[in-house]
Amino acid sequence: MIKCMRTVITAKLKLHPTAEQWEHLRATQLAYRDALNYVSQYAFAHGKMSNKVGLQDGTYQEIRTRFHLSSQMACSAPRQVGATYKGLWTKLKKNAQDRKSGRTKKRYKGLDHAPKYVSPTLTYQYKKDYSLRKEQQISLLTLAGRLHIGYSGYDKHLALLKHEAEIGAAQLWYDHLHKQFYLLVSLTIEIPDPPPNSILRWSVSMWGCAIWLSPLPPEAPARFIRVSPSSPKPTIMRD
Repeated sequence: MIKCMRTVITAKLKLHPTAEQWEHLRATQLAYRDALNYVSQYAFAHGKMSNKVGLQDGTYQEIRTRFHLSSQMACSAPRQVGATYKGLWTKLKKNAQDRKSGRTKKRYKGLDHAPKYVSPTLTYQYKKDYSLRKEQQISLLTLAGRLHIGYSGYDKHLALLKHEAEIGAAQLWYDHLHKQFYLLVSLTIEIPDPPPNSILRWSVSMWGCAIWLSPLPPEAPARFIRVSPSSPKPTIMRD
C-alpha cells in the first residue's frame, strides 16, 4: 500500500468578467480592504487585540453597515486581522527574548502603529461566498450580489478542481500591470510519500509549488537544497 501525504497548492484561475462585472469585483475588493484597515485600527485601539472572536464581536455590525459586505466577509476580515496581529505579537516576544539574551539591541517596532493593508486582496470562503458552476464558471459574491464569471487556468489545476482536490478558501487578486483579475484557490491534494533513498525538492512560488523526486546516490549525499526564483529547478549542493 502506497503511503500518501497531504499538501496544499494554489490554483491560479484567470477570470473573464464583463466590463460591468469588473467594476463590481473592484468595488468589492476595495471595500474589503477598507474593512481590514478599520478592524486593524479597532484592534490597535483595544490593546492591539489578536483574538478573532473579540474582533468579530466588536466590528461585525459596523463592517456590515459601513462597508456593505456580506455576513461571511464581515467574519473573514476580523479573522485575517487577528492573524496579522498574532504574527506581530510573536515577533515582538521573540525580539524581547533576543534583546534579553544580548543577541540584538534593536527594538521591534511592528506594533508601534496599526498595520495598514495596502494591497486590495479579498478572501472568499468556499461554498459560502464563492462556488464552482458548470461550463467552467465561478460564482462570486460582490456588493452587487452574486456574479457568474467564466474562468480558465492550468489544465492540471482544472482537473484537480473537478475531481481530486479538497477545495479551500480563495483570494481575489488584481494584476495591475495586465489589468487582470485572478482567483487564487487553495487546493489540498495527496501525493505519494518519497522513497527512503530519495530527496524531496520543492520549488515554491505565490502560485503554488512543484515537486521533484530524485534518487540520492550513497556516494554523494546531498547536504541541502538551494531554490532560486530564476531557476526552474533547485540546485543540490554537495560536499
